[in-house]
Amino acid sequence: MRYAAIDIGSNAIRLLIADIIENNGSISFKKNTLVRVPLRLGDDAFIQQNLSEKKAADLVKTMQAFRNLMDVYKVSDYMAFATSAMREAKNGMEVVQTIKDTASIDLEIINGQKEARIIYSNHSEESIDKSKNYLYIDVGGGSTELSLFSNGKLLASHSFNIGTIRILDNQDKDETWQDMRDFVRDNTKMFKSVSGIGTGGNINKLYKMSEEKNGAPLSFLKLRSLYNYLNSFSLKDRINVLGINQDRADVIIPACEIFLSVMKWANIKNIYVPSVGLVDGIIQLLIEKNLLQND
Repeated sequence: MRYAAIDIGSNAIRLLIADIIENNGSISFKKNTLVRVPLRLGDDAFIQQNLSEKKAADLVKTMQAFRNLMDVYKVSDYMAFATSAMREAKNGMEVVQTIKDTASIDLEIINGQKEARIIYSNHSEESIDKSKNYLYIDVGGGSTELSLFSNGKLLASHSFNIGTIRILDNQDKDETWQDMRDFVRDNTKMFKSVSGIGTGGNINKLYKMSEEKNGAPLSFLKLRSLYNYLNSFSLKDRINVLGINQDRADVIIPACEIFLSVMKWANIKNIYVPSVGLVDGIIQLLIEKNLLQND
């Protein structure tokens, strides 16, 4: 059995096709195919509050390609969600309808709270010490989702309109940064120590660059030195000398700034990077939905 997850983000569009594995009553999934298309919808959505004809057409073509791939891979169920850029595009619902008509894909534009819930529905916190306190930090192109866990329970969760594309386009607001800082400080001040859990393409790339051994956390100091190192290169040299993908080389700097800011406010010394994202959470949702149907 195969499921598919589609994540229409502000920087990139992703399709994950996963094989579902049933073993002695437990169900897990193995990633089969991951396709990532860097469309940068946020550039239009955050500045014009609209998707241009070209961006909308490229998105529709991408969805048609994803539909063909899902058919070829014989996917039995899927979910497709759009996040920050599509939330802000005034013609978002119009594009959703075009995708339904031309690609037969039902796409839901979700709010930041639902996005945060889906990301942590991965249950990646289950593999970590439940007696500790964790702040989930998911940094995207248009928004940052923060979720605080203590003793395995969710205590607080919030989505902020601060993201990598938004910062590059100078569409982030001082008061939003202030709100995020207040949220972090108010919700973590009662704990002696908080660890971070970082998700999103940028922290995954930073983790690879850190050469930490698998499963080991990334320290605040190491992340800060990585940031200083990357910042010492021009955008062109980050692409040509360091070999970072063109669509990652610019956003990685504001992503570092967001992670470092949140870690500093929460006094987080170490951040775990489980290499999961919204698409993994969507597959988990599909497993839960279909399991409930079967019970």
